[in-house]
Amino acid sequence: MEKEGLYFKRQTALHILTNKRRWNHIFFFFFLLLTSLAFAQQPQVSAGIDSTNIKIGEQIRYSIEVETDSTDLVVFPEGNTFSPLEVVESMKTDTSRSQDRFRLLKEYSLTQFDSGSYTIPQQRVIINDREFLTDSMLVQVANVVVDTTKQKMYPIKPSVEAPSTFEIPNWVWWVLLGIAVIIGLLFLFRKKRKEAREKELPPYEQAMLELDKLDHSHLLEQREVKEYYSQLTFSVRKYLDRKVYDRALESTTSELIAYLELQRESGNLNIDRKTVDDLKRILQRADLAKFANSRPDVITAKEDRSNVKHIVDDVKTSIPEPTEEELMRDEMYRQAKLKQRRRKRIIIGVIVGAFALVIAVGALIATKGFTYVKDTYLGHPTKELLEGEWIRSEYGNPPVAITTPQVLKRGEIPLPPEAEQMLVGSETFLYGSLIGNFYTSVSTVQFNKQVQFNLDTAVDGIYTYLEGQGAQNIVMKREEFTTLNGAKGIRAFGTLEIENPVTGELIQNKYEILNFAENGGYQQINVIYEVDDVYAEEIAQRIIDSVELTNLNN
Repeated sequence: MEKEGLYFKRQTALHILTNKRRWNHIFFFFFLLLTSLAFAQQPQVSAGIDSTNIKIGEQIRYSIEVETDSTDLVVFPEGNTFSPLEVVESMKTDTSRSQDRFRLLKEYSLTQFDSGSYTIPQQRVIINDREFLTDSMLVQVANVVVDTTKQKMYPIKPSVEAPSTFEIPNWVWWVLLGIAVIIGLLFLFRKKRKEAREKELPPYEQAMLELDKLDHSHLLEQREVKEYYSQLTFSVRKYLDRKVYDRALESTTSELIAYLELQRESGNLNIDRKTVDDLKRILQRADLAKFANSRPDVITAKEDRSNVKHIVDDVKTSIPEPTEEELMRDEMYRQAKLKQRRRKRIIIGVIVGAFALVIAVGALIATKGFTYVKDTYLGHPTKELLEGEWIRSEYGNPPVAITTPQVLKRGEIPLPPEAEQMLVGSETFLYGSLIGNFYTSVSTVQFNKQVQFNLDTAVDGIYTYLEGQGAQNIVMKREEFTTLNGAKGIRAFGTLEIENPVTGELIQNKYEILNFAENGGYQQINVIYEVDDVYAEEIAQRIIDSVELTNLNN
């Protein structure tokens, strides 16, 4: 019951958080409308360094501090703007709040490998559409004195070839393929051999069939006496092996005759003495033909063939009919042997199949990688989205045409009274949640003709909006964006972290937000996904590339 209660609480928390974030996303547009009309205070920019005197190769810390309104977009200098000094590292921007304003601190590690006096030029900081310049600064770089009488010198080390990554040679795959083919052929041969054995005729009919084949073999005409007697004696020995003595095929002539005489004298085998003598004579003649190169004449060979048939007939009539109990016992024994053989075939098949599966999986991992095999055969939520059937549709008014892996569902938008006076209407369509594997949404707002909407100011408020949704460590960039059908807008993108309400773990996400002001309205497309999810990244790119705004004003 405790586990069920905990599961219910977690599911409830996820449901509440998803709905909360969905409503927060809906209210985002009204926040942008209000901030677009807000008055920004004058920003303040200052810069400094931690030292004006360094040695060659030492680093100084150059910092730029900006105090500005929370809705302002700040762009710090990057690249070779610090020349003649070199940038070793550009740190992440540190953000802190001071009442209703933000304090942004950007730091750089600078160095120089030549002695002399160097001036760090003025740095340009862009806040919204305005430029602010910092003061230039003088830095002295001194030589490092080296006492060559005390510093031990070493010869230059020879170059070392980097070890190459391990690759499985192609011949290994051919060897494994050959082994697999051999195992398959052996298994098939063994299976067919067993099936042929199971389909073998009854002993008497089988003996008559072999004698008939011997008559049509033309071995006597070809003077193949040795082969003729081998087949002749094999047919009678096999019959005796199946009906009288289960070691008749392996026994010598004397051993077989001694066994038959013992069975005849004990009454277990009711055959004539002459039958045993005829069989003894034929077997001895066959031994001489096979091992002593004796060559009986054709007439004798044909007489021996006829005598063998009489011997088989005599043995058949001398064996008493089995009782019903013996027949049942023999049938049970036959069924047990059949089950044993089937079980053995199944075990061999499972072993061969498992061996082949291991080889196949190993080959896939070696060629495609473990991640590909795991995601393909064990499943991955965003990979299934990517490979599913995509849907293209239009959402909202003004309409936005977009292709997505799933149909976006409508979200209801309660409008405050002040918003109703500014808007003709607004709609939101979404899929997923901010703490899920993938989230995307399309939102549109239609303004009254009297409203003057500023797209740049609305985009500036995205940072504050994301922070209000619980996002942390937000890194945001922006650039101009043009759709395939020529609609121009602003693309805001970067990374952020969101806390999972159940586990407390910080989830690292990427985000893409497209913003347009077309057809007298405001259109926004959101895509948020986990940082290391390559499938989600491909989904996001396909969605972004598919965006088109219809009914554009000419």
